[in-house]
Amino acid sequence: MSDSPDGTHGAVTPVFTAKTGRQAAMPRLMALDQHGLLTSAHVRLVATNVGRSERTVWNWLAKARATGRTDAVSRPRFTVTAEIRRLLALWGGNASAMHRELKQRAQADPDLPKVPSLATLHRALRRDLTAGDRAGLARGEAARRAFDVFGQRPPGHRNEAWEGDHKCMPVKVWVEGELVQPWLTWFIDCARKVIMGWAVTPHAPSRDAVLAALRTALDRSEPFGPAGGLPGLIRVDRGKEFLCAAVASAVGAFAVPVVDLPGYSPYLKGTIEALNDSVEQMLFVSMPHYTGQQKLTGGRTADPDEPALTFEAFVELLQEWVRWWNYEHKPQKLGGLTPMEAWRADPTPLYDVPAQQLAHFGLEDDGSTRVITTRGVQWRRHNYIGPWMVGMGGTRIAVRHLPHHDASIEVFGLDGTYLGNAVLAEQASQEQIRAVRNARKAKERRLRADLKAAARLRRDRFKAVTSATPPQRLGSLTEAEAEAELSGADTTALRHADPGYIPHTAVPDGWARPIPADTPPPRDSTLTEDE
Repeated sequence: MSDSPDGTHGAVTPVFTAKTGRQAAMPRLMALDQHGLLTSAHVRLVATNVGRSERTVWNWLAKARATGRTDAVSRPRFTVTAEIRRLLALWGGNASAMHRELKQRAQADPDLPKVPSLATLHRALRRDLTAGDRAGLARGEAARRAFDVFGQRPPGHRNEAWEGDHKCMPVKVWVEGELVQPWLTWFIDCARKVIMGWAVTPHAPSRDAVLAALRTALDRSEPFGPAGGLPGLIRVDRGKEFLCAAVASAVGAFAVPVVDLPGYSPYLKGTIEALNDSVEQMLFVSMPHYTGQQKLTGGRTADPDEPALTFEAFVELLQEWVRWWNYEHKPQKLGGLTPMEAWRADPTPLYDVPAQQLAHFGLEDDGSTRVITTRGVQWRRHNYIGPWMVGMGGTRIAVRHLPHHDASIEVFGLDGTYLGNAVLAEQASQEQIRAVRNARKAKERRLRADLKAAARLRRDRFKAVTSATPPQRLGSLTEAEAEAELSGADTTALRHADPGYIPHTAVPDGWARPIPADTPPPRDSTLTEDE
């Protein structure tokens, strides 16, 4: 027992282990020994603080005097080599299977090194490979990355940085008679966790979805505000829709850079990835036709006939959840505040987009000049009209439009003045559009059925084997069946291809036949031998 620094009594805990204590103490003890200053008190002091006996420390000194080395002599032991790593990856992290292969190799080639025991192999793997290395060799990069350590960006201020992403939502909803998985495009403020803007599409998103989400994120007026304004930068992960020319020019005109992060690096945009996980765990998991719900035997769900949500009902539930996240949810990092409360409490000044520029945000222009005629404005071989065009025939104008939206266009003067909106003059009714879409789907289903039937005809079946023998085809043909099928194959196929086809018949015996080129000419029977 001894007195601790705070006056209490307790056992002295060595600061160094035996290995680290030896590395720290031996150079000092050897220096004292060389100068004749080494005493038993020095050895006793070192032994007490490294947790070893005095005899052990004297043995260290004796070995150091004999060999000149102050560190412990390492014993030879089995280590993990590059070949061991490759074999471990080959066997999916199964050390026992790898050990059996090493033994088989050693039996086949006596010159190979002796194979260690399985216990020794396990110790070497635990000693020489990290947990991440072992997981990666067994299950791949995603498993290895789970053992990595990631830093966190320092907390910033509102609108310092946004992160955006697409998410295929794991819920099937009804869209015009079909069950589809909608896509969500949204942006979040990294510092205050406010969902700035979002948009949902029944299909894979494109430029229009990104521009719609950005439009709601920038707008601070109702119903999208009060959060909004221009961000300092936007981080995305190599999304072609995010980085397309229309989006880059839309935010680039406001001097907002888009940071292109490396692919498959979700840890570089952890805020939006955490939001993706949160909406699935807090909302989607409770919805009907959630794709990740528990399965019964055979992969069936507990209620396969449960009614699915309509697209409109799904969007309404998502909208309510976004409102709850911004105004009621209290993330742990915000110190008991909701995202919107933290946003309003942040004194950082905001930079708003002028209303006139925001009204036409994300419009594309093909650079062509057009003229208003008596039929309106012609664009993409269609006519567009608007009541404001009356009396403006002959005016030269420029057309701008939202990507993938051809039902209406925005018309500007050549000096940039906004003239008005124009709609498609001869637009089909919703019933006609639905009928055309159904006809296209019917043709698609018929073609798919034909291709599947053709694939079944091409499919070869082979007999199951229990040993390493050549494959044997199933469905044997007799010689007579093969000849009969081949004899009628050509004419049958041609009759199906051309109903007017008439096969050739045998040439009558009385017809003259062409003489082959290599046949010698016949001799004239009227000539004599002398001639």
